[in-house]
Amino acid sequence: MEEIVLTFDIGTQSMRGMLVNKRGEIVHIEKEAYEEPYYSKNKDWAEKNPDFYYETLCRIAKKIKKQQPLLFDNILAITTTCFRDSTICLDENGKPLRDMILWLDKREIDEDEVPLPKFNKFLYTVAGVSDMVDTQHRQSVCNYIKSREPEIWQKTYKYVVLSTYMNYKLTGNLIDSGANQIAHIPFDYKKGTWAGKYNLTKPVYDVENEKLCNLCKAGENIGSITNQTSKDSGIKEGTPVIVTGSDKGCETIGLSVTSKTKAAISYGTSATIQFTTDNYFEPQAFCPSYPSPINGLYNPEYQIYRGFWMLPWFKKLYVNEQEEHEAKKLGLSVEAYFNMHLKDVPAGCDGLFIQPHWGPGVANPNAKGSMIGFSDVHSKYHIYRAVIEGIIFDLKFGLLTMSKRGKQNIKEIYVGGGGSVSDEICQITADILGLPVKRIQTNEACGLGSSIVAFLSLGIYKDLDEAIINMIRTKDIFTPDMGANAYYSKLYDEVYSKISKKLVPLYVSIKNIVKGNK
Repeated sequence: MEEIVLTFDIGTQSMRGMLVNKRGEIVHIEKEAYEEPYYSKNKDWAEKNPDFYYETLCRIAKKIKKQQPLLFDNILAITTTCFRDSTICLDENGKPLRDMILWLDKREIDEDEVPLPKFNKFLYTVAGVSDMVDTQHRQSVCNYIKSREPEIWQKTYKYVVLSTYMNYKLTGNLIDSGANQIAHIPFDYKKGTWAGKYNLTKPVYDVENEKLCNLCKAGENIGSITNQTSKDSGIKEGTPVIVTGSDKGCETIGLSVTSKTKAAISYGTSATIQFTTDNYFEPQAFCPSYPSPINGLYNPEYQIYRGFWMLPWFKKLYVNEQEEHEAKKLGLSVEAYFNMHLKDVPAGCDGLFIQPHWGPGVANPNAKGSMIGFSDVHSKYHIYRAVIEGIIFDLKFGLLTMSKRGKQNIKEIYVGGGGSVSDEICQITADILGLPVKRIQTNEACGLGSSIVAFLSLGIYKDLDEAIINMIRTKDIFTPDMGANAYYSKLYDEVYSKISKKLVPLYVSIKNIVKGNK
């Protein structure tokens, strides 16, 4: 019987369940897009009942069992990989005390509601990171609940991320890997442990240690499917559950990015560029490298908070019924239809630039989005291409910054996520970065990476290199047009790289004026 792992990729907007064999082939996959990814009680809030994800997982598992009954009954192990930075308050019985607040949520408290220690504030100011720390502190969900919902915080027995809760629902054990603790929580990313009381970041998200879950290494068997979960999902009771890591970390592994000459770009709701290294370094000042799902390795990351989220934003604002009809006639999605028109707009979009900071990141709390260079030659297709180019220009900034700080010489880029299915986007990426861009045999790199961790844990492969050789294959290579790259480099050096510095003072003024008017 074929050796199979069942992996669930739990995303912000959809979930996938897949049967993966030891050759890296996805034997069967079931997908479910969420009708309502989250709800908002107030502007910029994003919440969801965490049991929704467990119920969705169970539905998907039953669909797979119906389609592949023989393989399903011989699954070697279960893994899950989840979106990050979304936290849940649990009571003593493991029940959520309120709905989960997602990473997209932008609620804030006032600075004096949960004040930072004066000495720490002094240290942050000396280090030049006071604005960044202040933003993180005000936006941390734990501080919001402490201040605005103190009765919830008082009842909170454990404060966990979504992956931990899913582990609990599957196995009955409140345990998780350090590779999943990527959130506004007091975690020491270098040591892979909960932050001690003298850790500089501890006061920013000061969760009591007793409220935090037990930690384990990625790749550990954390228990098995319970009787109740078996009834709910159809998965055989006693099937081992192997803990892996976060979605971006698993995607980086699934793209074969495990050496210091490769980088992984994820064109997802949040767009990121990640490296893999055994040498811990901060990709930007006061920003940690995250633990890889492969123990002993780290994933330095640069993130565009609202990355390919901008494509549905564009669709909502600019796509008309005629274009939707034309796309349907061609058998294309609206996004694929617009991707087809990317080649109709020249590189550089006739001088139109978009800085894609529709949501401020960790290291740039004052950032806002901008569009500059408009003229009468520009159409909606220019705007669409400028969105794509803006995301890649910003990822280039991340690539250059991390390469310098980590002393890594990146020679090739591997791409995953929804945007990577577009040949046009992959070619623009190669042209802007001046590096070959590669796609592997599947678009499900996140699930594949999680499965790789499981096959290593099961002893089917002796080490990571052997697993990658057997499970990952390069399918497409996009070679950069060096003429286009020279043009893009001039645009980046003389225009794009200077936009933020010029506009940040105005962004700060906008924020202060708007805040003062509320």
